[in-house]
Amino acid sequence: MHSLRSWAARTLIGVGIAGALGTGAQALAADYDGSPQVAEFVEEMTRDYGFASEQLVSLFAEVERKQAILDAISRPAEKVKPWKEYRPIFITDKRIAQGVEFWSKNQAALEKAEAEYGVPPQFIVAIIGVETFYGGNTGSWRVMDALSTLAFDYPPRAPFFRKELREFLLLTREEQVDPITLKGSYAGAMGLPQFMPSSFRAYAVDFDGDGHINIWSNPTDAIGSVASYFKRHGWQAGGQVASRVEASGARVDEGLTQGLDPVKSVAELRALGWNSQDKLAEDLPVTAFRLEGAQGDEYWFGLPNFYTITRYNRSVMYAMAVNQLAELLVEARGNR
Repeated sequence: MHSLRSWAARTLIGVGIAGALGTGAQALAADYDGSPQVAEFVEEMTRDYGFASEQLVSLFAEVERKQAILDAISRPAEKVKPWKEYRPIFITDKRIAQGVEFWSKNQAALEKAEAEYGVPPQFIVAIIGVETFYGGNTGSWRVMDALSTLAFDYPPRAPFFRKELREFLLLTREEQVDPITLKGSYAGAMGLPQFMPSSFRAYAVDFDGDGHINIWSNPTDAIGSVASYFKRHGWQAGGQVASRVEASGARVDEGLTQGLDPVKSVAELRALGWNSQDKLAEDLPVTAFRLEGAQGDEYWFGLPNFYTITRYNRSVMYAMAVNQLAELLVEARGNR
């Protein structure tokens, strides 16, 4: 993955810093020196997961609290862009061209992923393209700094990020890498597919069989991990993602899905004025939504595989961007 110090090496460093420390609470240094929360966390990890306190003392001595992360996560959410403004962010000639190149370079891994998990290459490539521009922007924050800052200094979501910090330490021990060197987003999402640590431990795979899972710089592992995630979240091999709908009548708005979970069937929605352009099972539950497109309102059914994409990011527009980028990647490859 990287040329990293192992946890074993860090133990020796910890002894040098902390000496023969009991729980490690008194010797936490740097930005978290004396923090009761960090001391409690160290004790938990030592008691429940078998970490040596010296290791964690050494690690937290290097961790930095990042005010910029707190500013970013506390910033009021931007006004949600309509589809006609959201789509051009992700559907660009450059993203399509680089996606075709990424596909060509990693064709063997993509074909293997489809064979094992049933996920076609274009959707894996599109996810990585939307998330990190095929690895070009995987994040520049040290994951330890990001997760620690949010776990100990951002009360609104502290329990979530404390859990992710715990998962991160476990995964670095399992993979035998030094946690202080790994980088990601300001929220702690990692690698080409931007997995949070809990997702890494649950779904990431050693797809090239080298004994380590490396989603930071190994496209093969990243590809297999995205496919694994999709399969575990219900991806149906050969299934369609979305279906364009003609919607009319006074009851159309009654069909709009609140949230993302499909609650009405194709037949129920047809009775409300929603008519798909595709032949779909009458009893199929779908997500019914309207987008403000460049040419006016668009009505769509999100099918089971659409719902799977929303498990990656809980957004209708995100899932549509992934789906349409995937379609355009197939088209671009066919025109080469």
